[in-house]
Amino acid sequence: MCLKKEYWHQGIVSEAVKSIIQQAQKEGLNYLTATHDIKNIHSGHVMKKAGMHYCYYYKEHWMPKNIPVIFRMYQINLDGKKRIYQKYWNQYEHFIEENI
Repeated sequence: MCLKKEYWHQGIVSEAVKSIIQQAQKEGLNYLTATHDIKNIHSGHVMKKAGMHYCYYYKEHWMPKNIPVIFRMYQINLDGKKRIYQKYWNQYEHFIEENI
């Protein structure tokens, strides 16, 4: 999800994320994941505010810009079960940061 800069810090994305989580719960989804570029700390704050939890970060050669990017992966388990989405963990070089 992206917004033009003039719309930043107005709570728009936070409200959208909350709505997505509510809809996912209604649909019976077990969990949701979200990632953000490690340089964009505000996106991480939005995810935490919505109840998502940091799991790990991974390095990916990101297209279409053809550059290496480090992404933080967040998750919320909607069914109460403990799990961590493993796709990026298994596919890319990954790490766990402390105190995120």
